[in-house]
Parts: sequence; structure tokens; C-alpha cells
Amino acid sequence: MTNKVRIGVIGLGIMGEQYVRIYRSHPWAEVVAICARGEGRRNEIGEKYAVEHRYQSCDAMLEDKNIDAVCVATPDDVHYDPTKKALLAGKHVLVEKPMTTSLDEADDLLETVKRTGLKLQVAYNHRWLSPYYQGFLAIQRGDIGKPLLGYARKNDTIYVATEYIPWAAQTTPAYFLSSHDLDLMRWFFQSEPVEAHAYGVKEVLVGRGIDTYDLIQAQMKFASGAVATFEAGWIYPNTFPTMVDSFVEVVGSSGHLHFDRKRESLEMSTPKAFTYPKAFLSAEVFGKLRGAFPACLDDFIDCIVNDAEPGVTAYDGRQVTAALEAIHESLSTSKTVAVRQPES
Repeated sequence: MTNKVRIGVIGLGIMGEQYVRIYRSHPWAEVVAICARGEGRRNEIGEKYAVEHRYQSCDAMLEDKNIDAVCVATPDDVHYDPTKKALLAGKHVLVEKPMTTSLDEADDLLETVKRTGLKLQVAYNHRWLSPYYQGFLAIQRGDIGKPLLGYARKNDTIYVATEYIPWAAQTTPAYFLSSHDLDLMRWFFQSEPVEAHAYGVKEVLVGRGIDTYDLIQAQMKFASGAVATFEAGWIYPNTFPTMVDSFVEVVGSSGHLHFDRKRESLEMSTPKAFTYPKAFLSAEVFGKLRGAFPACLDDFIDCIVNDAEPGVTAYDGRQVTAALEAIHESLSTSKTVAVRQPES
């Protein structure tokens, strides 16, 4: 390995471009290759960020011996193939959430990571948000007693499902949004989900030709005895003052935690709108993107350079996918579904 970790980015949508931008300015990383199907997008990002090597094929890019690690920023349902191929090609992987939308695929990736000894970090970047991390520490100290109940919602405006991502029909609001909250609640509870019962509504988006759920609400029981409700949707009107309404609650035996991210400390009015600009996950400060998302990317480099365990491991990714699979099986069967645990 050279002095810098040489990065290839697969997928050049909204998130993929952010990976390129962040790692282009990172002191211990450099973006040496990008990959996307569309020639126009490859050239646009390549020229904008001065990346010379541009590939249409993931397979061709992974043959490049000058790449140490890859970022997989493809749509939710197509994370498995490039991640597996990258691991088999000897590359460390940072993969967007959820790790996969199939538990069999997640189990295979977990086994591949164990076999190869490579690093795989899942980009559940909410763990790097300072309020969430401080809440985690408070729970660990016993400040609120034993965690007994959780509630988490992420409701997007309809812009997200109809314009922001072109692949909403290939995912659901639970995969796209609740996956973050499932990871957080496992982390907060330090316990695994064991069963789920879920309800969902398909009406608004189907009427617009997008065959996915408008809203999903799932209740999940954890091995510790705690219970949590996860709500996700993406049909809020676009007049809502922020793209996502995000709230997390943990109730303990002697206290509680509330994390309300709708405002994120800033409100702004202009002649056009009243808004709450988002700033915690990622925002430009003095010409660089700062916040939890860049910090997540920083730590991926650190774990490679220092041979440390990633902040969110392949096992964490597998467990969230297992919970998501149980939620979607419950949606299709109207039954309470056990979360499938790893074999070993």
C-alpha cells in the first residue's frame, strides 16, 4: 500500500459524488478510479474532481491493482454484487446502507469478510452524530437505567421517492430509512432484535406509478425484553420545512433520551420558504464537507491504516438486514415473524 489509501467509487449518484468529494480532500486517501454505467455521469464527475480512471464495468475496475479499497454507493438492492466482487478482488469495502436487502446475501458477505480478513464497514453514519453518540455513552453509564422501550421515525417528503432517487420502486421506506434507526436501536440497547410485526400502506405512490410502500410501521422485540417501534414513510408534502422528519426516543427504567433532528439547531425564513436546513450529517464548512457522514468515511480510512475494527461491522450490517427481512415478511404475511439469527 502507498502512503495514501487508494479509493475506487462504484456508483456516482447523489451519495457516490459525496464519497468522491470527501475522499478527494482527505489527507490519507485519494480517489484513483470511479465507476458508473452512464458515460455522461462518469465524465462529469471525473472532470469535476480530476479522476482519470473511469470505468463502466465494476469488474474492469476491480482488476486495477492500484486500488486498495472501494466505496459501494449503488441503489439499496444492488449492494451485494459489487461488494462481494470487491472483497474477492482483495479490496476493503465501505458499503452504503443497508448492507444488503437479502439476508442470504448478507450472510454470504459476512462469511467472505471472515474468510478474507478484509475490512468491511457499513455506512450507518448516524453512529457518528454527536448527540447519538452522547446518548449511547449515557446509556452505557447507566444514566437512564435499563433501556426498556424505543421509538424511531423517519418520514421524508414525497420529493425523495418521486424525484430525489429514481429507484424508489426497488426499495421501501424501511430499507431506505428505518435501516439507520434499527442500527441505532441495536447499538443503544446492546441487544439483538428477535421478532417483528409490521403494517404498511400502499396508496399514494402506487397511484403515481411507483410500486412501493408509502408508510411502514413495525414493532420489534429485542432479546433483552425491550421493545421498539420503527416508523418510516416518504409521502409528507413538499411544503414540510425539511426533507426528513427524524425523531428517536429511548425510555429507560429511570430516565429517557429524546433526539429530535427536525430542526438541527437552525431555522431560516426567506421570501420563498420557512425551513430547517440540515447540518449535522454533512454540511460545507470552509470549503469542505464536515459532519457525521465525513467522519464515518474518515474512520474507514483509519481502520485500514491502523488495522482496526470498523465502526459498523459486517456483522452489524447482517443483523440489521435480518431485522429488515423479518419486517418485510411480516408485511407480506400479516404475522409476527422471528428474526433469523446467525448460525454461529
